Order: sequence, then structure tokens, then C-alpha cells
Amino acid sequence: MATEQGVVSREREVTVKSGWLMLAVTVLLLVAGVALLAAGAGLQSAALVILGIVLLVVDVFMICGFFTLQPNQARVLVLFGKYHGTVRRDGFHWANPFYTNGPGSGVQVSAKGEVTVSKPKKHPRMKISLRARNLNGERLKVNDKQGNPIEIAAVIIWRVQDTAQAMFDVDDYEEYVRLQAESALRHLGSQYAYDNAEAGEITLRSGMDEVSQTLAQELSQRLAKSGIAVDEARLTHLAYAPEIAQAMLRRQQAEAVIAARQKIVQGAVSMVDMALRDLAERNVVDLDPERKAAMVSNLLVVLCGESEAKPVINAGTLYG
Repeated sequence: MATEQGVVSREREVTVKSGWLMLAVTVLLLVAGVALLAAGAGLQSAALVILGIVLLVVDVFMICGFFTLQPNQARVLVLFGKYHGTVRRDGFHWANPFYTNGPGSGVQVSAKGEVTVSKPKKHPRMKISLRARNLNGERLKVNDKQGNPIEIAAVIIWRVQDTAQAMFDVDDYEEYVRLQAESALRHLGSQYAYDNAEAGEITLRSGMDEVSQTLAQELSQRLAKSGIAVDEARLTHLAYAPEIAQAMLRRQQAEAVIAARQKIVQGAVSMVDMALRDLAERNVVDLDPERKAAMVSNLLVVLCGESEAKPVINAGTLYG
């Protein structure tokens, strides 16, 4: 438990009394208290009446100590400001009724004399869910490594690992997770280019798995001080900002056309080379360099042209 500023809190698991056993005790106290009141009234004994009232008051006080925990739920026990441990076992339990039932609103006074009232945390009876949770982040507009504005969003799967850190080392761990996730995503977007990076460089569009792994590692480091474990982080949205989306789309289309043309030319050259070799090996026709050049030109036009080729019959010769 942290008692000084800068000391990290550490969870300490404890066990408490069974709720069913203490329920039997409270029932016995209730019966005994009612019986003493009745006996004191019948015998006109003030001592018995006072003892019965005391037993009933103790019984009501003990009833406040019952609580239940569902699977993957924990309760942090705080007695007069001191951390006593965390109950992680699900079921029906009883603990000291003086354990804090939940943090209320706090009043803070700044150095300038400004008074602010903090909102109460959303954890009744200091209960914390240990289940995995999803944080579906909003779309953020950031500049990538090349300075292009992009839109990016991610989903984070996280859970509370250390209840003491989550409750005492940060003000509101749910809000802390949201803010750190946004900050980490902005930093990630500025580290990588959207696409068209240097050879071998990871980009946001092509290296989705590597980028998601980097995001998860950075979030784990940022959230370690709050007792939060990150199970998975993955990008859910990635696009250019609307103001440059059309220009980037035209660039991508031009690059796609150039890449397609390169493939076509490479294939055409391979086919022409194969045709010339086969003609030479089979002695179909003996072509001099000029006729070879004419055949290569014609074949490339036929193979690389977008429209259907129309043959032209040459009645003469190349030398005529």
C-alpha cells in the first residue's frame, strides 16, 4: 500500500468470513435481542431491556457487513483510509462494516483559493470488475510520418490486473485508460507513414499486425502504473483525411496503372524473346536484324495494345 507520494501501491489478497456463517450469527443475535426485550418488559427489568436493545443495535450494525461478489469481481477493503487488502473470491461474504463502502465526492482547494468538487468514483462498495473490457476509440485526425493528415481509430481490450494500483495510484482508472489510449494512438500515427514509404519500411496500411503489436506494447507501458493489463490492441479504421482523400486516390490509381503496365511489358518482352528463340531453334525462318526488329515491334504492339489488333497484309518486302 502506498503511504507516501511516489510509492507504488501493490495489491494484497485477503480472505474474509463466510456470509452464511455470519448470517446465522445475526439471526441468533436478533432472536436473543427480541427475547431479552420481551423478558425485560415482562419482568420490568431495565437491565434486560437495555441488553436487548444493545444486541439489536449490534445486529443491525453487523448486517451492514454483508456483501456478494460475482465471478471476476473484487472488492477493495479500506478501513479509515488504510488499505487492508482485496477480496477476489466470489460468493457471499461478511467483513467489518467499517470498511469503506465507496468513495464520495471530495472537495479540493487550489493554491489560488478555488474550490472544486470532484465527482464520486463509479465503484459502489469499492467493487471492481476484473472482466475484460473493450474500448472502442473515436476516430482521430493525426499527421503521419510524411506529414499527411489521416484518420485513425483503434479498439483496446483491457482488464484490471492490480486493484490497489487502479484505485489508489490514479484518480479514475477508466478515464485514465481512455486518455492514454488516445495519446498512444496519436503517437503511433506520427511514427509510421500511411503508405509509399521506403523499401522495407513498415507502413500503417501494409504492416497492420506489426503496428497493432507496437500499439499494444506502448499501451502496456503507459498503463502499467495504473494496474491495467492490455490484452489486445488493433486498428479499426485507417484512411486519409477527407481534404486529401481524392488526391491520394488519384495517386493510388496512377500507381496501380503504372504497376499494371510494368507487368504487361515484362510479359510481352518475355513472350517476344520466347517466340524469336523458338523460330531460330526450329529453323522456321532466317531473320536478319532488320526483320527481327520489325517482328519485335509488331509483337509488342499486339501484346501491349489496349485495343484489338488489326492485321495488315504486306504484299511487298521490307526492302522494296
